[in-house]
Amino acid sequence: MDYISWIRSKVGHDKIILNFVVALIRNKQGKILMQKRVDSGLWGFPGGCIEIGESFEKALRREVFEETQIQDFEIVTQLGAYNWLNLTYPNGDIAQPIDIWYVCNFNGEVDLTYKDEETSELRWVNFSKLDVELFNKNFAIAIEDYLKWESTHMKVGE
Repeated sequence: MDYISWIRSKVGHDKIILNFVVALIRNKQGKILMQKRVDSGLWGFPGGCIEIGESFEKALRREVFEETQIQDFEIVTQLGAYNWLNLTYPNGDIAQPIDIWYVCNFNGEVDLTYKDEETSELRWVNFSKLDVELFNKNFAIAIEDYLKWESTHMKVGE
């Protein structure tokens, strides 16, 4: 049983604190990989809950693989930590997510048709032309921070 299921078996839908890792995976063109979620039909990024005994990096690599099948990516930097305070999931679960966001590079091919119980679609996006509805509206804050970070750092492939 995974950590969230175990906690939820004890507290039901009550509000809990959850620790997540989130990957902003960039390709050589500087586009970011986004994931359309099965539970809401809205868009987010590969990542998920840290399991007991996992490091941030191990959790990030596991979650990215589970949701995209990508294994070989480079973690460039930790972008930031975000405390979103309140989020209600489509199933009624309430959480205070604490997200650790990472900028990552990936130079391989992604199977954009990959689907599983969490992922209904994968898509490369350009943040300057973002035309998807975000699962968590607060993600816009992290996207803005990424764009500030990107403007002061070398672009992928340069």
